[in-house]
Amino acid sequence: MAANGGPFWLPGRHAARRPHLLARGRIAVALRTWFAAEGFLEVETATLQVSPGNETHLHAFATSLIGPDTIHHPLYLRTSPEFACKKLLAAGESRIFDFARVFRNRERGALHHPEFTMLEWYRAEEPYETLMADCAAILAVAARAAGSTQFAFRGRTIDPFVEPERLTVAEAFARDAGIDLLATVRGGAGDRAALAAGAARAGVAIADDDTWGDIFSRILAEKIEPNLGNGRATILYEYPLPQAALARAKPGSDKVAERFELYACGVELGNAFGELTDVAEQRARFAEAMDEKQRIHGERYPVDEDFLDALARMPQACGIALGFDRLAMLASGAQSIEQVIWTPVAE
Repeated sequence: MAANGGPFWLPGRHAARRPHLLARGRIAVALRTWFAAEGFLEVETATLQVSPGNETHLHAFATSLIGPDTIHHPLYLRTSPEFACKKLLAAGESRIFDFARVFRNRERGALHHPEFTMLEWYRAEEPYETLMADCAAILAVAARAAGSTQFAFRGRTIDPFVEPERLTVAEAFARDAGIDLLATVRGGAGDRAALAAGAARAGVAIADDDTWGDIFSRILAEKIEPNLGNGRATILYEYPLPQAALARAKPGSDKVAERFELYACGVELGNAFGELTDVAEQRARFAEAMDEKQRIHGERYPVDEDFLDALARMPQACGIALGFDRLAMLASGAQSIEQVIWTPVAE
């Protein structure tokens, strides 16, 4: 049974979804054409991975590979094609993109589905600001393919042909929450007490065991995100270093990273990095994230050592993961991600 109205295959329900599905197809064709014109090569990376990624709050589907010797080897369905794409950059590819089917557990709703399509693309030896221009172009490409003049979701709209607003995370926290965010970042780490005090002044409730990162996420969700991507898309950039994930620090800064997220109609569409290539730093970040995952969720994922070996050989690069289903949803006027997925997973 699919969410919101019964099985997707009921003729009446499928007929209602079909215009959104056809728009999805046109958008995919148009984007492939755009990437080809930009000199990108489409790649198809493996779904099975030894590690699904090492982020605290991402939950993977686990499986196993059984060899001819009947020994079971644990594997996971990927939560992102990022590790595989970066291995290809290390192998010598310079501009690549992947329409990757990815899988995430514990996620279901109007904007989430356990199986979805992640569009990722990477540029070697190019600054991450180039991806900001890519995002503006892709919004327009999707709109033209869908025959849309605006994106809409839950009462919010954007003009996809207008250049996105560019706003630093620090500017957004000051504007919408009255918090001096960077004053709570010292030596690349977050000062929990300082951010907790800011949250209290902004009227954001927090728990006693919330970390700096938890408090940051609460403020972002309650005070910042509702104001992003209204009228035009927003590029929220220069995330604080404690939220860098796989992004490198901004040159000369011990407070912010080369990371941005793309928002439209209050919906997060993309997450971009100037890619970190410091293996020791990346290993330390993975360990910290997995320790936190163990503390909160009682599990941890292995580190892909082959990925870290590749990272040491990877050129400077930038990359972005964009939720293709969400893009198709906004461009086609759908109100749920399942309206643009041909065969949603039954609940």
